[in-house]
Amino acid sequence: MPEEGWYSDPYRVHEQRWFSDGTPTILVRDRGTTSKDPPPDGSYVEQPRLIESPPDQLRRADGDEGASVDPVDAAWTYFTLSGGSF
Repeated sequence: MPEEGWYSDPYRVHEQRWFSDGTPTILVRDRGTTSKDPPPDGSYVEQPRLIESPPDQLRRADGDEGASVDPVDAAWTYFTLSGGSF
């Protein structure tokens, strides 16, 4: 199983659940609407199936869907703005 992406919710509570590093997260999606709901305690009801892989590039957290961020460029920008130290 790939480690990250939208999978069928193995608990059958929601249509889909986001997996990160192979672990179900609080992000869920029903009828295209994303919300948050912690995974239930307990075992999976069914094996999760990959629905959608994550994009190849990072997306902006401020919702500007048209812009993608190159992680190397972002790191250099931060390094430069911070005076060359982390």
